[in-house]
Amino acid sequence: MSHCFSCQKELNVEGQIGRRDECPSCGADLHCCRNCEFYDPQAYNECRESVADRVKEKDRSNFCDWFKLGDHKAQEEADKVAEAKRKLAELFKKREL
Repeated sequence: MSHCFSCQKELNVEGQIGRRDECPSCGADLHCCRNCEFYDPQAYNECRESVADRVKEKDRSNFCDWFKLGDHKAQEEADKVAEAKRKLAELFKKREL
């Protein structure tokens, strides 16, 4: 299940998302980078799709042909868990004298 990047409400979307589709809860654009499966703030141009055109406004509707609705809420939770594990590993890392 996907969630809106803006309000985090669950999205029940059937079929493809059009460029003008909006979140029924908050009115945010759905066909935007922030809702895309390929969106990654750590990647070049914040997109893991290497041939996609650069989009400046990541939270606004765009014409990207590579758009695929993703669920960043689940990814953000996984990232938080991975970061916590990394910090714990570093905390208990064996120190050399």
